Amino acid sequence: MTERPMTHRMSDNDDMNETDLAVRTRPKTQRPPLYKVLMLNDDFTPMEFVVHVLERLFSMSRAQAVEIMLTVHKKGVAVVGVFSHEVAETKVAQVMELARRQQHPLQCTMEKE
Repeated sequence: MTERPMTHRMSDNDDMNETDLAVRTRPKTQRPPLYKVLMLNDDFTPMEFVVHVLERLFSMSRAQAVEIMLTVHKKGVAVVGVFSHEVAETKVAQVMELARRQQHPLQCTMEKE
């Protein structure tokens, strides 16, 4: 014997007018956290290479790249960009790979904003 789905018939009690409807609020969605990509100073990586990395991987103008490179050189660290986790992770990996291929000890890391 197969079961038949139950059907519901609308009665007078089922009538709802607009004032009977509950107001639904949408849950607030949070923006994903952002991550700062940080470049660290060292005594061996040429300044010109750092400028090249900033121009190539972070799409900075020459002037922006020089300014950030000087901040890294003088302060020991600088934020080179703020991104979603995945993008920040990719940028760090690209910097590290490019530095490794050129045999520079340049370090790049990320931290939650």
